[in-house]
This record gives sequence, structure tokens and C-alpha cells, in this order.
Amino acid sequence: MTDQKNLLLFVGITMVILIGFEFLYVAPQRARDEEQQALQQAVDDATLEAQPPAAPQAPSTAGGGEAPGLPGATATPGSDGAISRDMALAQASRVTIAAPRVGGSISLTGGRIDDLTLIDYNQTLEPDSPKIDLLLPVGTADAYYAEFGWVPQDASVAVPGGETEWTADATVLAVDAPVNLSWDNGNGLRYVNRFEIDADYMFTVTQRVENSGNTPVTLYPYGLISRSETPETLGFYILHEGLLGVFNGTLDEQDYDDLQDSGTINVSSTGGWIGITDKYWLVALVPDQAAPFSARYVYNPRGGRDKYQVDYQREAMVVQPGGSIEVTDHLFAGAKEVRVLDSYQNDLHITNFDLAVDWGWFYFLTRPFFLVLHYLSGVLGNFGLAILLFTVIIKLIFFPLANKSYKSMSKMKKLQPKMVEMKEKYGDDKAKLQQEMMALYKAEKVNPMSGCLPIIVQIPVFFALYKVLFVSIEMRHAPFYGWIQDLSAPDPTTVFNLFGLIPWTPPDMLLIGVWPLIMGVTMWLQQKLNPTPPDPTQAKIMMMLPIVFTFILARFPAGLVIYWCWNNTLSIAQQWVIMRKMGVKIGDSGSAAKPTDKSS
Repeated sequence: MTDQKNLLLFVGITMVILIGFEFLYVAPQRARDEEQQALQQAVDDATLEAQPPAAPQAPSTAGGGEAPGLPGATATPGSDGAISRDMALAQASRVTIAAPRVGGSISLTGGRIDDLTLIDYNQTLEPDSPKIDLLLPVGTADAYYAEFGWVPQDASVAVPGGETEWTADATVLAVDAPVNLSWDNGNGLRYVNRFEIDADYMFTVTQRVENSGNTPVTLYPYGLISRSETPETLGFYILHEGLLGVFNGTLDEQDYDDLQDSGTINVSSTGGWIGITDKYWLVALVPDQAAPFSARYVYNPRGGRDKYQVDYQREAMVVQPGGSIEVTDHLFAGAKEVRVLDSYQNDLHITNFDLAVDWGWFYFLTRPFFLVLHYLSGVLGNFGLAILLFTVIIKLIFFPLANKSYKSMSKMKKLQPKMVEMKEKYGDDKAKLQQEMMALYKAEKVNPMSGCLPIIVQIPVFFALYKVLFVSIEMRHAPFYGWIQDLSAPDPTTVFNLFGLIPWTPPDMLLIGVWPLIMGVTMWLQQKLNPTPPDPTQAKIMMMLPIVFTFILARFPAGLVIYWCWNNTLSIAQQWVIMRKMGVKIGDSGSAAKPTDKSS
């Protein structure tokens, strides 16, 4: 019985992991949704008091002091509260962004990048679905923008702020067509911000200050990203959505609720980046990788609205009379495509920029798995086929281990009649029963633990593949065949409305599609090949597992369920061949047939 207990232990661990993935977040997520709805209702019912424009606070000493303004310092919604995106865009003159993969505009009021749409991505699978709007202008309920500027050491020095009206030398920002915004403070300082964009998602921002006055001026360059309202998140503990950065080579992640408790978190680094991430999208500030900087995560609610900000401030720079100073930094705003992130990490030498994708603790598995799947999908033309071939590769890698395990399980199945006899003979004398079973295992050279090895191996592989399907945007809306049009989403069919023939949408727990049913059947067939537990209670529990797993995996990504089905099918074929060679009858309780290969 030891082998059955160990097997049940590992199955139990697997069930805990699976149930935790899908269900442990439901209650807290429901609470967060209710809280968010209540907050949104309060915002809709009340007007927001207009916030006066405020310049960033000047450091009190060189190289120290506060970083740029808090959230809301430059975000000034109208006195009548939130306005529509179209109204907000119409309130300021703008420079159009016309790049291959992004569109939008830069506001000449404040010089903010606050209007950005991802051209390649739709909100749903429908071809006419709206595109993803990543950044939104000040005044909207979910304002989300980036800006760059200067903090003066002397507070009397006029610097551009949230209400500054910049002058542009062009009306369109495109690849190889930069735009310069300029502003003169009337006291000898002229500020010029040069915006460039590449063919993907990276903005290059070069800030220049020219001093035509008679005295030197000390300034601190900064960049910030501001986001209004707490976005709706999936609530999975295996996925980080919130604020994050890499400082001194180490990834740092801050959840929205954690930052609400902390208020402000200060960090410093040489090289690295800081930003705000969603599941698939990222907006990140990338300072000069050779320059030290201080950075902050900030939560500062205003007017009943959540306000989040990440910002950095670089070291002081002195612009001499008749001279100028210049700094160049970057802003990433787009999809977290692995190829794109890797190219920026290599070309711009951005420290650990690939960690913007939440590869998790199993980075050493999840990232290689993704790279293999991505390569195979390029060869085969389909991520689903890539998953099938990838499963075959994994089975081949672990073939010797699985072969040994299945041989041991087949021997255990052959020993089942003897084990039943021992149980009947020794009755309630569990000590004697255990002693006799151990002697039997030793005599037959059977290791009861070896039957658990396939489960042990399968858990980390399953988890890593789940992460790849869940977090990588390359899997988003990736089709397979037939009704599976998105491998990252659950099977959309369900047996409880006869797969769409009945016009009824069952509750989530009854959304059991075709692929989960196939998975349940393959799991049941594989179970029939394994030794039957001598304890009737254990046997009943094992019989229920295919049903339980069918319900659990039904709401998992279809790609993962397809992997599990195919993996089970390959395991069944391998185990069936071994059992035939060892003379074990298929489907019986363990009685032996005439061996076809005595050497086995």
C-alpha cells in the first residue's frame, strides 16, 4: 500500500497546484471587482475638484531631494470630472504619431506622450474589434501617459510643466522623421525635447537646455509615467500586473494593493528601468544605462481616484552661460513581444529587459520552452502543432525514465493478486502486511516509488508550459484548428448546451468543452493501465480523478489541455507496449498473461 499512498500524495500535490491556479483567486478577485465598481460609481456620481498645475519640487541639495511631481501634479481633469477620450484629445494641439506598429499623438500642452494605440492588436478575436488603446490623455477617467522634463535646483528657475505650451517643428512623428518641441522660459533658458520612434515600440527622447543668460543653472533630468485608477487585473498569483523595474540587475515587482499600503517606495540604481505592466502590455522608462539615477513608485489618490506613478531622476547637470546640456533616454510603450524585448536588451544594452515578461521562478524552463515553441511554430506554421511536436520531444527526452517507471508499474500490476491475498491473509495486522509486502517487492525487484516518477516529471513541465501559454503575448489569439481560435483561452464549447445546439450559456463551472472531455477520457484510459489500489476507498478516489481533472482543466488554456491530451495518448501507447511485452493483460486487476518477452 505504500506505493499507492505515495501515488495519491503526488496526485494530491498536482490537484492542489491545479486548483490553486484556477480557483484560489476567485474570492479575492470578486471582492476587488466589487470594490472597483463601488469606486467607479462614486467617481461617476461626484465631480472632481480641479487640480492646479504644479511644477516638480526642487531638490534641497545637489544630488538629493524629491524626484518629479506626484501623481496628479500635472494631471488636471476638468472641473466637471472625467471627460471622453475624444474631448480630451481636442483640448490641446497635437503632433500625430504615425509609426508602423503604433498610432496616436503627443500633446503640445505639457509635451506628454498620452495617446497611443497598438495597431497590430485587437481587443477580441472579432476582425472589427477595436484596437488596444494603451495610453490615454489627461482628463479621461483612466489617464495614462509619460512625460519628460527638468527639476531645478533653484525653485525660482522656470521649467516646463504640465501646462506648458510647446512649439513643434513638425506635425507628424514617424520612423526617421523626428519632431522637436521647444519652449523658452523668457529668462535665458530654452528647452528642446526631441522625440524619435522606431519601427516597433521604443521612443527616444533627447532633452536639451540652452542657456543664453549670465548665470549657470543646475537642473535634474527626469521621466515619469502616470496612471489613473487601478486597472482590472486577473488576480492570478502566478502573474504580476502592476509596477515593476530592474535596479542594479535585480527585478523588483510591486502590486497595486501593496503600493497603496506603502505610499511611496524609493530605489536607486545605475542602469535598469522602471515601468507599469499589464498581462501583455508594458510602459517603461529606460534611462541612460551608464548613468546613476534615483527612482520611485508612488501611490497618491486625488479626488477619489487612485493615482499611480513611476519616475526617475538623474544626477544634477549644470548648464553654463552660453552653453547647453543634453540627455537622451527612452520610453517603451507596447506589447511584450519576446523578440522585441530581446532586441532592445541587446541593442540598447538594457539590463534584464526580458524580465518584463513574467517568466516566474521557473525561468530556466519557461523561457527555453517558449523559444522552442516559437521556433517550432515558425517551422510548422501553427502554435498548436508546435505544442504537439514539443510534447513528443519532451517524451523522447524522458523516455528512458518513463520506460523504467512503466516497467515497474507493470510488475506491480502483475503482483496485484498476491497483494490481495496478503491483505486477506493478514487482515488487520498492518505491520505484518507491510513487512510481507516489502519482502515481496524485494524478491520481485520492484520499486513502488518508481511509478510516481512520471507524475514528478510532469508537474514542472506542466507548470512551465502553463506559464508560457498564460503570459506570452505570442500565444494570444493564436489559432489551432476547428473551433479553437485562441490557444491561450479555454475551449469555448460545452457539452451542457450540446456544443452550441441549445441556445443557453451554462455557468462557468459547467463549461466543459470537447478537449477537456478528450483529456478526461485519456486520463481514464491511462488509469486503467495502472495497478488498481487494493484499498477500495483509494480505488474509488482514483476513479474520480479523471472527472475532477476534467472540470478543473476545462477553464485552462486550450493549448494546455491539448498538450495534456496528447501527452496522455503518448503515455498510453508507451505503457501499453511495455505491458504487452511483460505479459500483463490490459484492463484486468493484475493477473498475468503468458509473457511474450521473458527478458523483460
